[in-house]
Amino acid sequence: MIENWPENIIPERVPRHVAIIMDGNGRWARQQGKERIFGHFQGVESVRESVQASIELGIEYLTLYAFSTENWNRPQDEVNALMELLVDTILAEVPSLNERRIRIRFIGDRHLLPQKCIQTIEEAERLTMPNQQLQLILALSYSGRWEIAKAVRRITEAGMSAQEITEELISNFLETSDIPDPELLIRTSGEQRISNFLLWQIAYAELFFTDQLWPDFNKELFFEAIRNYQGRERRFGKTSEQIQ
Repeated sequence: MIENWPENIIPERVPRHVAIIMDGNGRWARQQGKERIFGHFQGVESVRESVQASIELGIEYLTLYAFSTENWNRPQDEVNALMELLVDTILAEVPSLNERRIRIRFIGDRHLLPQKCIQTIEEAERLTMPNQQLQLILALSYSGRWEIAKAVRRITEAGMSAQEITEELISNFLETSDIPDPELLIRTSGEQRISNFLLWQIAYAELFFTDQLWPDFNKELFFEAIRNYQGRERRFGKTSEQIQ
């Protein structure tokens, strides 16, 4: 926790888990007269800002939507450049992650990734596994529907009967089985949709949408999202009278 605690943020009400849909890299690049990949390069700094904000606030889990299964339909040159950027960034950041005691994890369909990318993320997971300050989860080659379908297949393969299937059981077969559900979901770029991200896990998450494009998202904007979250009454389907 930082000495100069951000104004109007209540330490006791900071969420344990924040998830972010990082959107707007391509539009940001076009505004600069650059290729789309330039926006992705700049977006790496916004990841660093969000990680630092999470550490300063004592957030335990930060999940970032890095690459969806739908993103495989983008032009091949852009996909290749993204995979190369991912590998280079992970290799460069592992020492810093260990220094700050950050564990990195990946969720998604790894079988679709290039072999070099698979090797890099598995090595990063191994090297940072003991860290306990923050768990940084990158959703890579991921979609919520894919995750739920995979969970159903695993449940079927385990021989579970229909009577045994509960919400808790399904949660236990998801990629995030050992991670608490996000309390707050942030999306940048002004779009107000979920885009197939953590569909099961965000059932009761608070949603925060900002017009800022991802490369412009920084620590102060992260704090703004936390303040907005803390100003809401989380009801979980209950009425105000029931909460009182």
